Amino acid sequence: MNRLLILGTALVAPLAALFVSPALAQSPTKLLNASYDVSRELFVAENEAFIKSHPGVTIDQSHAGTSKQARSIAEGLEADVVTFNQSTDIDFLAKQGFVAKDWTKAFPNNASPFYSFPSFLVRAGNPKNIKDWGDLARADVHAVFPNPKTSGNARYTYLAAYAWAKEAYKGDAEKIEAYITKIFDNVPVFDTGGRASTTTFVERETGDVLITFEAETRGIAKQYGASKVESVIPSVSLLAEFPVAVVDKVAKKHGTEALAKSYLDFLYTEEGQRIAAQFGHRVQNEKVAGEFKDQFPAIRLVKVDDVFGGWDKIQKDHFASGGTLDKLYGSR
Repeated sequence: MNRLLILGTALVAPLAALFVSPALAQSPTKLLNASYDVSRELFVAENEAFIKSHPGVTIDQSHAGTSKQARSIAEGLEADVVTFNQSTDIDFLAKQGFVAKDWTKAFPNNASPFYSFPSFLVRAGNPKNIKDWGDLARADVHAVFPNPKTSGNARYTYLAAYAWAKEAYKGDAEKIEAYITKIFDNVPVFDTGGRASTTTFVERETGDVLITFEAETRGIAKQYGASKVESVIPSVSLLAEFPVAVVDKVAKKHGTEALAKSYLDFLYTEEGQRIAAQFGHRVQNEKVAGEFKDQFPAIRLVKVDDVFGGWDKIQKDHFASGGTLDKLYGSR
């Protein structure tokens, strides 16, 4: 009898395993996060922290200019989530049916867990004495930033310079456009993304000033030290929010909806916010922001809605085919 019992148990166990395994195998354990070009180090740290509380989960990363990323997703890149630096690129995915139309309501602060702004990185000692946006139009100053056609980072640079000029030239369109044209004329090379421009400036030693998000300038200044580069905060800049969204069409296909939401929710936790602050981002959590207050210089930030009338108007006036950017950027 005992022998029969043992034999019966031995047969049942493999059958039970066969019954359970398919369900376990279907449990989603992998996400692809398509992100902007200069966020590599940030998300390495965020992913490691998230995985500690989600053992067995793998987070893969894809990095490029966010406009390029959005097009790649529409063309087949199966990203479960996006962590972009420009809302228009998520709006593009929403119009294509990849992201919910009300995506800004899915997470706090218009689905933006942290923020930054275009800032400057100059050579050690600031030999060209570059202090503000007006200096970028000088004939002896060569600014480095990526192609606004492919990089959300560069679009923020363009808009921040335009916002400064609107104040400086009291809305005179001719003077504003002449100023922007001078900046474009002085750019030695237009890379496709922010990190490539950082490489051009720091490693290839091209140009006099790198314009990129403050988070990037802080990270590069820390990495290379004061003997090589230093950060310069302009008098005013444009608030750059970093919106996130679940790519619903892909997540539904992969069965990763819940995991994808948990991952983006983590960016809003104290731990996620603290990591973002450590990597130079200004965060929304008041407690964490207070902990890092002394590390972030005060700056006046203007908003897209106030200066340009919102992203829809910007897209129509500046970034659409034949818009102001095409007019000023030309064939560069």
